[in-house]
Amino acid sequence: MIDLTGKSIVVTGGGSGIGLGILRQCVAAGANVTVFDVNPDAKETVEAASGQFVLVDVSDADALARVADDLPRCDGLVNNAGITVQKPLAQLDLDEMDQLWTINQRSLLVLTKLLTSKLASSGNGAIVNIASNHAKASAQDYEAYAGTKGAIVAMTRALAWSLGPKNIRVNALAPGLTMTEAVTAIAASEDGLMDTFNSWHATARVNSVDEIGKVAAFLLSDASSAINGSEIVADQGMSARLGGLS
Repeated sequence: MIDLTGKSIVVTGGGSGIGLGILRQCVAAGANVTVFDVNPDAKETVEAASGQFVLVDVSDADALARVADDLPRCDGLVNNAGITVQKPLAQLDLDEMDQLWTINQRSLLVLTKLLTSKLASSGNGAIVNIASNHAKASAQDYEAYAGTKGAIVAMTRALAWSLGPKNIRVNALAPGLTMTEAVTAIAASEDGLMDTFNSWHATARVNSVDEIGKVAAFLLSDASSAINGSEIVADQGMSARLGGLS
């Protein structure tokens, strides 16, 4: 059983999708969870899941500094907020590239820097950076997105060494296709599409957000104390297959 009793955890982008699954599983394990989210409509969802909601845009470094300073304590951080762009390279513009970098990569470094002292004060801090199996095996039109996720894995390795002396562990969690609200809507848009999605996985099924949440909660817990600087792939075997998906 995962035990996060008494720990204070911050989850960015925790108002929906994978972040909401992480919120639910951390609360179930006994943690006090604060969610940073840009969507004001997520407040009700977060509070219904027993989380504390803070409205903030992770791309705004000054706003992040203010809300991070207001936290009385932080034992764990999940850098989950992110966006996806799938677009042919010729159509990808600089603004989209900058937005991907700012949200997916820069916010991770900024918030980690801002919360380092609080994580160190806990005596046993833990950070989970949400990457993607696109960091290992990607597809056409995902160049910019895959690049940000690969960068997250690389930054995680360096951060593990930078923060290890402060008793802070840092790991990357790389989910595959997961039944977020967006994926659920896409699967329902075409007959047979869900069967196709399932066929891409060794277990013949797509991850749920709560399954990813359980892995994140484990990586935040003392049960994973030996795991540091690692990339944990959670994709039901999707990226383990030799050859393309059909």
